[in-house]
Amino acid sequence: MSDQAPPADASLSATNAVPSALPEWGVAQIHGINRIGLWSLYRKEVRRFFKVQTQTVWAPAFTTLLFLVIFSVALGRGGREILGVPFESFLAPGLIVMAMMQNSFANSSFSFLSGKIQGTIIDLLMPPLSEGELMGGIVGAAITRAVAVGFVVAGAMMLYPGVSLAMAHPWAVLWFGLMGALMLGFFGLMASIWAEKFDHNAAVTNFVVAPLSLLSGTFYTLDRLHEPFYTISHFNPFFYVISGFRYGFIGQSDIAGHMEAGAAPVIWAGAGLLGLNIALALGVFALLKSGWKIRS
Repeated sequence: MSDQAPPADASLSATNAVPSALPEWGVAQIHGINRIGLWSLYRKEVRRFFKVQTQTVWAPAFTTLLFLVIFSVALGRGGREILGVPFESFLAPGLIVMAMMQNSFANSSFSFLSGKIQGTIIDLLMPPLSEGELMGGIVGAAITRAVAVGFVVAGAMMLYPGVSLAMAHPWAVLWFGLMGALMLGFFGLMASIWAEKFDHNAAVTNFVVAPLSLLSGTFYTLDRLHEPFYTISHFNPFFYVISGFRYGFIGQSDIAGHMEAGAAPVIWAGAGLLGLNIALALGVFALLKSGWKIRS
């Protein structure tokens, strides 16, 4: 009797009792923030645009410098001053932050959309990254490109005669530069989720981003506009980014419509942009969470 094999049920019980080396299926193994995954995504996005830096950093700087040359020659002759400073010094900060915003949009919109079109979006969706980490990596790289373009443009403009980039309020330069890059980073990611081909993204650039940038007081003060365009321009968030960023350099702003208002309108504008960016972040997070036009 001792030579008989044990019952099958006993063998199965013994096998099941041995702990498995693999984690249980479907149970999350990464808790909190996936720092390695987030850093890897951010580094991948930064390396992507730095590999073609002639196109992504230096070319936008050259184009922006051309804007400065053309408009200063056409409108800045005869020692013309705006807000108490030479026209070139008035124009330069607006062009810098405009280039930063446009390149932030271009970076965040391209990375996600190219993955959808080329079929490589699985490289973004398969890794153990939450929606917030995915958004943070892409938008963080967009801000990095915006900052790089901003430094290159500012360095080039410092060599142009008549331009002074001495900062009157450094906090405003940092805050409004960050808010502008964040805003267009979120907006670019939102546009890339909606777009199904590059033509859709180009339409957003040409019919939304470019007009809002050019009609935001970059080249003029709003008091030169007639109604209803004067009132409409105050609903343009680009106007507050550019005016606040310019305030950091020249110490004057036309946000309140006159120079005697001081810093209070600028601070309120900065708070409003923070609220807008929080709303955009929540909107992008909801779109990523729903999988709309991503997993279909």
